[in-house]
Amino acid sequence: MSSEITSIPADHTGSTVAMSVLNAIQNPVVMVNDAGLIAFANWEAEAFFGASASHLARYRLSTFIPFGSPLLALIEQVRERRAPVNEYRVDLSSPRLGQDKLVDIYVAPVISEPGSVVVVFQERSMADKIDRQLTHRAAARSVTGLASMLAHEIKNPLSGIRGAAQLLEQSVIDDDRALTRLICDETDRIVSLVDRMEVFSDERPVDRMPINIHSVLDHVKAVARAGFARNIRITENYDPSLPAVYANRDQLVQVFLNLVKNAAEAVADRPDGEIVLTTAYRPGIRLSVAGTREKISLPLEFCVHDNGPGVPTDLLPHLFDPFITTKTNGTGLGLALVAKIIGDHGGIVECDSQNNRTTFRVLMPASKGVTLDDSASPNTTGTSR
Repeated sequence: MSSEITSIPADHTGSTVAMSVLNAIQNPVVMVNDAGLIAFANWEAEAFFGASASHLARYRLSTFIPFGSPLLALIEQVRERRAPVNEYRVDLSSPRLGQDKLVDIYVAPVISEPGSVVVVFQERSMADKIDRQLTHRAAARSVTGLASMLAHEIKNPLSGIRGAAQLLEQSVIDDDRALTRLICDETDRIVSLVDRMEVFSDERPVDRMPINIHSVLDHVKAVARAGFARNIRITENYDPSLPAVYANRDQLVQVFLNLVKNAAEAVADRPDGEIVLTTAYRPGIRLSVAGTREKISLPLEFCVHDNGPGVPTDLLPHLFDPFITTKTNGTGLGLALVAKIIGDHGGIVECDSQNNRTTFRVLMPASKGVTLDDSASPNTTGTSR
């Protein structure tokens, strides 16, 4: 951006073009006049403040931001110096704007409107989520080396221990046979754990094709209703116009079975427990590819919501790290595997959790040049059992 901003042209054609450009920007943009009133707000700003531009124009900016916010001081600084200012990681969280409103701010003077400034907000939430996702991938890679070592150094001795226990079982008295059975069972449990970890070391390319995500979610729902979620209400709210996702169907089933199973366990003790599956198209989210200048668009959003007690605040930033779990007998590998699979597909997965509301959100790229027929997708109206 230049050091000064020119106001919207007075002629009708220029004004229309300028409005179209500003509304196309994926960041909230407002112009604050010399009286502190919001003279202009683009579409993203309307969504950010939760009010229409005409409503915003009736009030000062200070009405919508927390008391004592550094943003007001930045605006005064720009007016005095007539030079732009950047401020990073400004917390605008409030009951009006909501929680986790951490933003980067750019403020610049408007050259043709003395005392007026333009304020551009860059929300940090998605950037921070992507940063955490890259950390999750690094953590998964660290498990890869451990898994390879475990497979070689542990599974072979365990096989010998189990074989010896089976031989002893044939010659011991009945009272001791339970001990040899215990050795075999515990050996099998360790092997099963190592097998689950060994998945992290599998770097072979997977077969992918355009997949209808709704057929995947319907399959997961059917499995859940037949087993671990048979007494839990499951509803869905699908966007039937979604394009296909380029993915491995079996791995997507594994991902969403894991997420739905976690949700079912979270609401199991609630008489009003409910799981909601949603799909939506969210343009504007792009992820940089490491080592290149390429950016991948992640417009497909698939969510698993539940009304359980939520994830403990101290655990939330580390939820996708290996060996992190709140379950008594959990291994802490399920969500780490989810993060690895989605990461291998070029997507990201995040968790937003508050009391009585937890959402696991998967963002993935669409399959290029393929659009699903409406008839191939379920209705948008929610169904339940």
